[in-house]
Amino acid sequence: MEAKHVNAITRATKNILTSHLGLDVKLLNPFVQKNVIPSNNVAVILGINGQLEGQLICTMDETTAISIISTMMGGMPVEAIDDMGWSAIQEFGNWVGGTMATELSLDNTIIDVTPPVVNNGSSTFRSASSFITLPLESSIGKIDVHITIKKVSA
Repeated sequence: MEAKHVNAITRATKNILTSHLGLDVKLLNPFVQKNVIPSNNVAVILGINGQLEGQLICTMDETTAISIISTMMGGMPVEAIDDMGWSAIQEFGNWVGGTMATELSLDNTIIDVTPPVVNNGSSTFRSASSFITLPLESSIGKIDVHITIKKVSA
């Protein structure tokens, strides 16, 4: 994974959290996870295709997800995640994916992003690939962004 691609994805995710959700976000120390990613009870999974190939997985706890949903719904109180809430979390994934594609295009890297898949409940994602984890801390909780990408040969 090239640093410029990881940095573009970091900027995209932070941008969504600050501009769309109005959060102050701090990037904690990134680290590598080999083959195993915990879901933290709520995860949004995006596939990456094009000049890069891989996955992006955003994980958070349910309280953080509920705060995101509430903010997306104009501050409406949310006590539990219902079908509309899961749709909002999917849309959050679309926001991240679209902004990621835009950020990467600024460096002439063109990608397509698959529609997001949302995971509900405690689980562990396993992959043959290693992931770089970008832990983001905000006032509504921690969001971990797990990235595995590789350049596609032309």
